[in-house]
Parts: sequence; C-alpha cells; structure tokens
Amino acid sequence: MGIISRLLLLLYVLAVLAALAVCGGVCLHMIPTKVWQSVLNEIVAREETIMVIGAMMVASLCLLSVALSGKKNNEELATGEVLLQKGQAGEVLVSVAAIESVVERAAATVTGVRDVKADVYKTSKAVPIKVKVSLVLSQGCSAPQTSSSVTYTVNEALRVAFEISDVPMKLKVSEITNAAADREKRVV
Repeated sequence: MGIISRLLLLLYVLAVLAALAVCGGVCLHMIPTKVWQSVLNEIVAREETIMVIGAMMVASLCLLSVALSGKKNNEELATGEVLLQKGQAGEVLVSVAAIESVVERAAATVTGVRDVKADVYKTSKAVPIKVKVSLVLSQGCSAPQTSSSVTYTVNEALRVAFEISDVPMKLKVSEITNAAADREKRVV
C-alpha cells in the first residue's frame, strides 16, 4: 500500500469515526432530538453534502481497488530445510544454510566480486527454490558481465551439489568498492 493510499485511509477512518461518534450520541440520547433533527435538515439541504458523499465514494472505491489489487507475493524466505527430492528411497532435505553457502562460495570465485550475500526463497514451482544474491563489485568491473558470470557459476554449483538446474536468480549490485579487481595470477 502506497503512501497516498495510507493517507487516504487515515482521512477516511477519521471521517467514519466522527460519523460513528455522532450516531452514538444520537442513539444514547446524548444529543437532544430537536438539535440533531434541525442540524440534519440543514445538512441535507446543502450542496456540500453531495460533494462530501461523492468524495467518500471515491475514497471508498480507491481503497477497495488497493485492497483487491494487492499482488500476492508467493515467495517466502526459506528457513530450516528445503525438500529437493521425494521418491521411493525417501526424502532429500538440504538445509538453507548449505544452499546459501554453496551460492556465496560459487559467486565469490567470479573475478570482480568482493562480497556476496545470498538469500534463499521457497517456491511452489518445479524448482523448489529461488535465490537472491547481493553483490559487492570491484570498481572497473562490468556489472552486466559479472552478473552473467555469477549466474552461470552459481547455477553450475547448484547443479553439481544438489542436482537442481535453472534456479531462478535475482542479482543486485549493492555496492561498488574502490578495491582493485582481481587480476589473473601469473605463473612465473
């Protein structure tokens, strides 16, 4: 829900609470009948009443559309273990920490990557996990090329270690550091 929808909801709730307070006062006979009937007759006869009703209807429709259009986020941060395979021999469970470790070690081997943080999410698709990788790159490295290399390297590591391939991956370059990029080591 965006900031505008939240502000609209706040104003809407305050208006409804004020109307409920007035209705409660009328029902509990705290506001005399002569007073609320004369005020009600005066309110109904004014043009502003129609404008307020229209504004409340627009606010109601906006809030209803926000409530109904909310995207469902089916991904859930994985904790504990992930079921990789279920068969006659039993279930193959792998801890999330092991998956994150494989992803982080594989990504760290790519030239230009200085630091890696991986998060594993459960999915309900054919591939049971989705990986989000946050990278710190060396200055002078190409982010698209390095990201492509990281994607390939991590997918290969996951395929070898857990026999899962084509894991959906989201890469984010969180920082570029001044540290020099790793150079190819020369054999003397």
